[in-house]
Amino acid sequence: MRAFFLPVIVIAIATLLSGCMQTLSPVAIGGSQSDLDAMAYGPPPVSRSVAVARSSGGAIDALRNSFAATPRAGYAAPVPVAYAPRDSVYQLDAGDKLRVVVYGQEGLTNTYAIDASGSITMPLIGSVHARGRSTAGLAADITAKLRNGYIREPSVAVEIESYRPFFILGEVQAPGQYPYVPNMTVESAIAIAGGFSARAKRDIVTLTHTDGAGALRYEVPLGTSLKPGDTVQVGERWF
Repeated sequence: MRAFFLPVIVIAIATLLSGCMQTLSPVAIGGSQSDLDAMAYGPPPVSRSVAVARSSGGAIDALRNSFAATPRAGYAAPVPVAYAPRDSVYQLDAGDKLRVVVYGQEGLTNTYAIDASGSITMPLIGSVHARGRSTAGLAADITAKLRNGYIREPSVAVEIESYRPFFILGEVQAPGQYPYVPNMTVESAIAIAGGFSARAKRDIVTLTHTDGAGALRYEVPLGTSLKPGDTVQVGERWF
């Protein structure tokens, strides 16, 4: 009997093993990435021949859109500038007072005011045009004139001792001309002029700036920087 059942048991075990081996097949690990994973880590690599279906709506799409609408860190949207003079280098004009130093020449070192014609007048060399020039450009012109028959190797420096005044007109308590102070704003200029009148328009003013291109007019808020020689016009409100 034992000899009879032994072959039967072996055949049964072999049949079971072959069935298990047939059920084991290679399995592809993967699948579609969830929408939240895609937002956090980026979309999964997709073969060109595979069409990817997108979600058609719901809370996940709304969340994705909110992330897309949020500005990236470090990015600032450009803001239009209402008042930006073309030249960043200060240009001299009538009313500016200059300290001119000619090293080793005490008779030439002095304070000079730019007159209405836009020039300064110095000993030996006479009139030197200053309007529209920078301090460095004016120093170079003075050096060239002194070298022309007066001083062999002149060394000249020019600095601004005081700026030309600004003007404020319209609906302020005391319109007129006032000394310019560096880093002034339209708001501080209005304060110097005694503040707004009762009928003043208080949110925006008209500012006129003159440079090499001529007189340029801007409508600016009160925090705008003021330049020497600028004119501020405070308008009247209608209600």
